[in-house]
Amino acid sequence: MSRLRRYIGQQVLVAVLGVLLVIVSLDAIAALVDQLSTLRGNYDIFAALTYVALYIPSTIYDYLPLAALVGCLIGLGVLANSSELVVMRAAGVSIAQVVGAVMRPVLVFIAIGFVLGEYIAPYTDQYADTRRDLALGHERALQSESGLWFREGDEYMHFNAVLPNGKLYGITRYAFDRAGELEQASFIGSAIYQGEYWTEQEGRITHFKGDRIEKETFAVRKWYTEISPDLLNVLVLNPDELPMQRLHTYAEYQDKQGLDSSEYRLAFWQKALQPLATLSLVVIAISFIFGPLRQTTMGFRVFIGVLVGLIFQTAQKLLGPMSIIMGFSPMYAVLVPIVLCFCYGWLLIYRAR
Repeated sequence: MSRLRRYIGQQVLVAVLGVLLVIVSLDAIAALVDQLSTLRGNYDIFAALTYVALYIPSTIYDYLPLAALVGCLIGLGVLANSSELVVMRAAGVSIAQVVGAVMRPVLVFIAIGFVLGEYIAPYTDQYADTRRDLALGHERALQSESGLWFREGDEYMHFNAVLPNGKLYGITRYAFDRAGELEQASFIGSAIYQGEYWTEQEGRITHFKGDRIEKETFAVRKWYTEISPDLLNVLVLNPDELPMQRLHTYAEYQDKQGLDSSEYRLAFWQKALQPLATLSLVVIAISFIFGPLRQTTMGFRVFIGVLVGLIFQTAQKLLGPMSIIMGFSPMYAVLVPIVLCFCYGWLLIYRAR
């Protein structure tokens, strides 16, 4: 049985690798074509190729569930077309043993995906964006078109630009009292992070005291706050580009400040439950081979696999925003399609026994 297990696992491994190679290659070609329209200055074709290459870990991570689904359909489909699965079943190999043989290489891909999503892709993505902006002739400033707004307690802040080296430019701070009245407004030219505090430079402060307004200026002062460069980098990056640890940390910080953390909770659960999502799609692939797709052509199996993958991703993308709008836990929004796939797949497998 160990030899059969290795044989089935090898078939699935090669098929998943082939599908992943095709998908990632097509995505990289499309990304490169998109980058060609932005070539100028030091951002030449070599820089564009480097940019696309640095995004490959993120692409692999994103497409692993779909590649596992289609790869299992192809790998097991080859065995079904050559009647090898029929011979195995006649020799006493159970469906559960086939499922176990398929899951072994899939678990390897899941482990690789975890490493990519947590320790490689978030940093290569940010490095790629930084290199690209520097090559285009301007310093990498992590900001939105209108700057960055932030809240801490009863103080609201706006930053014109946030640099990844721990430097802020154009800081405006508004401090309110418990009654919601503006107490103080300050504008600071720049601030540098010193580890435990920020050093503010060239600031103007306006105090609002009843009917009186008092103004003062300073050259340098210390600003003690829980805000750090890592926390600000979380704000300016898309949630799906962040590792789970940062997502969890910032979601906890938002809850502490009384802010809505559902968007970051949703991204956290999407990453945390991606292994289960991959396994559920593999169960669907196995059930299709032993059930409705046993006698179909390879092209039709690939078509069904892509279709099921797209339906699965669409369901998660629809339920995710619904959880934010309707207020239920983002975990359930991610978990519902996974549970449905598991249940439907095991039902088909049970019927095929």
